[in-house]
Amino acid sequence: MKNISILVLKEAVLAAVDDPRVMFTAANDFLVASGKEKMFDVKLVGLTHEVKLHNGAFSVHTDALLHEVKNTDLIIIPAIGGDFAASLEINKDIVPWIVAKYKGGAEVMSLCSGAFFLAYTGLLDGKHCSTHWMHANGFRKMFPAVTLVDEKIITDEQGIYTSGGATSYWNLFLYLVEKFTDREIAILASKYFVLEMDRSSQSEFTMFKGQKDHEDGPIKLAQEYIETNYQEKITVDQLVNMFSIGRRSFERRFKKATANTVVEYIQRVKIEAAKKSLESSNDRVNEVVYSVGFSDPKAFRTSFKKITGLSPLQYRNKYNPAAQTAA
Repeated sequence: MKNISILVLKEAVLAAVDDPRVMFTAANDFLVASGKEKMFDVKLVGLTHEVKLHNGAFSVHTDALLHEVKNTDLIIIPAIGGDFAASLEINKDIVPWIVAKYKGGAEVMSLCSGAFFLAYTGLLDGKHCSTHWMHANGFRKMFPAVTLVDEKIITDEQGIYTSGGATSYWNLFLYLVEKFTDREIAILASKYFVLEMDRSSQSEFTMFKGQKDHEDGPIKLAQEYIETNYQEKITVDQLVNMFSIGRRSFERRFKKATANTVVEYIQRVKIEAAKKSLESSNDRVNEVVYSVGFSDPKAFRTSFKKITGLSPLQYRNKYNPAAQTAA
């Protein structure tokens, strides 16, 4: 039997508290229907018997208080909302319990923005982690000791699991159901909840927003220039000359400020513009290639697939069905 403790944090997202309860309870039902024993004992746990969420619109009643939980195999940290720094502060008294249980052999998983709280415990230092792509820049700034792989839907490292944005945590549930039971039960769960098996990337959903929450004025101006003139062929030397900064210093400062190399940043801006064109226009792919400043269609397709996980045509067919025939 796996003892699962779903933390009911203040400022938690209600769905991220209830959804894992629903999944692992359903997995028990699938096991029993298959003639097997239940695998999961699921409890909602917290510091108080009642936790009000979403400005008091909902109340969650916990099954047990933290100090009453003697044994747990898996701790689930739900997504949190509001101001992240404030949410971490008001839940800080839970941190020692999580750390103690992990050191005692329990595994820990975070859902979406719950990665902020997991990172706050220090357990993610030196490890890989995912979270919602929209919060990637803020996460990197708050937790530089953690390696964020925000393109991933699932990470699994040393008994710590994280998931990507929003409802992608359902794929982490499937992953763990399979890990703790078997493939057959995971497939039953995927069919019941109408989930796609083995999704591993959230890249196609990511909208690139250059990290500008920094104080390096010339680098910020360089970012703005790139974003305004992405249709042109922009080189590192051009930017270096424009801002009168040595190339090595410019590249170092750019990477430190934006978490991207100059070339990566230019490429991401161009691909983001191409995505918008593929979503909304009837232009052929080659027309899109040249409109965003690529001169080599093959290089464009390679970069597009690397960043989004899809080919340009696959992306268009998924997000702009009216233009499916354009090639």
